[in-house]
Amino acid sequence: MINTILKTTAVTLAAFSFAVAAPVEAGGKGGKLGNGGNSGSNSSQTQTVTETSSQLTVFESTSLKFMREEEKLARDVYLTLYERWGVPIFANIAESEQQHTNTIAALLAKYGIEDPVKDDSVGAFTDPAFSELFTALVNLGSQSYEAALMVGTEIEELDIADLNEQINVINKQDIVNAYNNLLKGSRNHLRSFYSLVVEGGFEYTPKHITQEEFDAIVNSEMETGNIN
Repeated sequence: MINTILKTTAVTLAAFSFAVAAPVEAGGKGGKLGNGGNSGSNSSQTQTVTETSSQLTVFESTSLKFMREEEKLARDVYLTLYERWGVPIFANIAESEQQHTNTIAALLAKYGIEDPVKDDSVGAFTDPAFSELFTALVNLGSQSYEAALMVGTEIEELDIADLNEQINVINKQDIVNAYNNLLKGSRNHLRSFYSLVVEGGFEYTPKHITQEEFDAIVNSEMETGNIN
């Protein structure tokens, strides 16, 4: 049963992460992130806000909106799995994910970009792909404690892969700094989830980053401090 769960999770997450892994063409267009446009700009915004948002590429603007909901996705899944299993790691990391999604919300506000989170309740998303993924992950993680740990580990692995993909394209230093801090948090979360995987006698094979990168992260110490 657990092998079926993991295969299903891998297919679901791999399809979802393709959006940010797609090649970026000249002018910042490519994949899901290249087609969003500057949807945060409209006639009701002030000239100051318009000038601020115009400092970003289309990719940067859409990346921020994507990461806002991806960090919320992690929070929502963990909160739901905490209710299901009562294991502290899910509540603790959900709190950290709240800080992550708040960080992105602050950048959206700074650049006058429309916040895709219209409803902050658990499981509510503007992008239907996130809604579908939330349901799939919760269903998987609710089947067993082992499956819940696998879901948590894979979410953090996916987050690391997505952030790395986007940092390679983004030029704005404040966004790069924010993403690097999110990466540090995701690496710490991965270490925490994987330690419980090992403690439980379970096995996990990385799907979104290389085995070498995965091993380097989980076999290193927790990271502290702020990356600027």
